[in-house]
Amino acid sequence: MEVIHNLLPMVRWQDVIDILLVAFIIYRIMVLIRGTRAVQMAAGLGVIILTYFVAKKLEFYTLHWLLGTALSSLFLLIVIVFQDDIRRVLTQFGQPPFLRYKVKTFHALEEVSKAASEMSQNRIGALIVLERSIGLSEYIETGTKIDAEVSRILLLTIFAKCTPLHDGAVIIRGGRLTAAGCVLPLTSNPAISRRLGTRHRAGIGVTEQNDSVSVIVSEETGSISVAIAGRITRDLDPGTLRRVLHNSFATDEQDKAWWRFRLK
Repeated sequence: MEVIHNLLPMVRWQDVIDILLVAFIIYRIMVLIRGTRAVQMAAGLGVIILTYFVAKKLEFYTLHWLLGTALSSLFLLIVIVFQDDIRRVLTQFGQPPFLRYKVKTFHALEEVSKAASEMSQNRIGALIVLERSIGLSEYIETGTKIDAEVSRILLLTIFAKCTPLHDGAVIIRGGRLTAAGCVLPLTSNPAISRRLGTRHRAGIGVTEQNDSVSVIVSEETGSISVAIAGRITRDLDPGTLRRVLHNSFATDEQDKAWWRFRLK
């Protein structure tokens, strides 16, 4: 206690702010790369760095020299390996988070609702997955990357019959249509009705492994379903779908009140 008491006068208010800023930056980076391949790559780099110090301690000179040579270009290696993730992080840091969330998300959800309604009327099968806080990069990599603004016309074009991408899933991240034709895991829940086909099972399966939201349109009946946290709600009308989507992306009561105001 005495040591701490003696150290307290040496701590400046700038030091406290400095530590908080560094902690916030590290936290934001961890949130942004969570659920992406960057996590596995970072773990691999961590193993290499640990091996470097262990090799030095155990006097494995050749291994230590080899790893030291590789790590001398560590910064360049990180930039090359994580270039896509760095670009995404810088883009998100450069935009006001509150405004970005409201405008982009609201627009994307509106376009998804309109497209689902029209596909339901024309009995066009569709599977649309909306990413929330947990990344879906492992599924994005199985499809064709698009990175376009979400629009009703684009969704209708992708899921039109006989098009190359209509059988897979569309993934929307950060208000943008990131990829199409993606392969998703099927649910293994025995309680799911056997009458549900592969599209519905994939829509449920992906939400069992993360906090995403799936919108499924049946090709046979035209019914609209939403899957969240491994549970599916079927036979939704367009208005109910719209409300469910907006409420799913409202993070607190203030956001929900904001959505209700906009939806009026």
